Amino acid sequence: MVARNLVLAVAAATCLAASADISFLAEPIPLVVPPLPQSAQKPSADVVYMCPMDPEIRSHNPGKCRRCGMTLVSGVPDPVEFHFDVGVMPPAPSPGKASVLQFSVHDPWKERPVGTFNVVHEHLFHAFVVSEDLQFFEHAHPALVADGLFQFPIRFPKPGMYRVLGDFYPVGATPQLTTQTVFVPGPSSGDPVALSRDYSAKAAENMTVSLDSIPAQAVVGNRTQLRFTIDNVEGLQQYLGAWGHMLAVSEDLIDMMHEHPTRTDGAQVEFEVVFPREQTYRIWVQFQKRNLVNTVRFDVPVRRLPD
Repeated sequence: MVARNLVLAVAAATCLAASADISFLAEPIPLVVPPLPQSAQKPSADVVYMCPMDPEIRSHNPGKCRRCGMTLVSGVPDPVEFHFDVGVMPPAPSPGKASVLQFSVHDPWKERPVGTFNVVHEHLFHAFVVSEDLQFFEHAHPALVADGLFQFPIRFPKPGMYRVLGDFYPVGATPQLTTQTVFVPGPSSGDPVALSRDYSAKAAENMTVSLDSIPAQAVVGNRTQLRFTIDNVEGLQQYLGAWGHMLAVSEDLIDMMHEHPTRTDGAQVEFEVVFPREQTYRIWVQFQKRNLVNTVRFDVPVRRLPD
């Protein structure tokens, strides 16, 4: 309607000028623009942004996840597990000798190699390797050497079984946490691990770390706050985009969980964990101070409430 009135006014003024044989400067006619619909003026309250790694972290505004620092996204796809295989070169590695762990990732639909990944905490791939006696721990970052193929060098300290956790995020999918097992030939005790509660303070490269849990006794299926206290935080730095990284592994080597802090307050860094089974879990936690990565471990028994 506004555009039609403008055309009619200009046409009438033109005819009048022609009939009087005079020239004139018409007053400009203000253009009235109707206001934008309310939905176009601000984001819809129906849009929900969530963390791909911690989907319980949600917001109506874009931003970063307060737990892991990842960018919140809208429209997270349904979780689908990608195919993940682990190989060793040479196929029969010798303890103490140089070997290479090789990870291959394929899509779950046509088994095609996956060529594109999102960066998560400064790397495309995080790998955790733990020995069957829970004495050996390594957190490494394999390099992408071909479509869907990652590699990193390793020296296995002794014969036996090793559990491997791969943490990666294919583009267009959801973050993946996948476990596999590799074996190093040779005599191994094979005795099951029996852990007991160990919350004692641990000294590392340039810090001492102590642990408290809330509640004092962790319970299966309930939230447990693991609160780590650092003796001196001067020089404390983020490590791989977070104030800490934690791996929890059950004593039977079935459960492997990679976690990030939910809260940091001065000398205290807190993780929130839901333990899935009645086990004792070995906890490795990593903090960085003055460019040195400190790794300490604790043992947390988890009990089931009586029926």
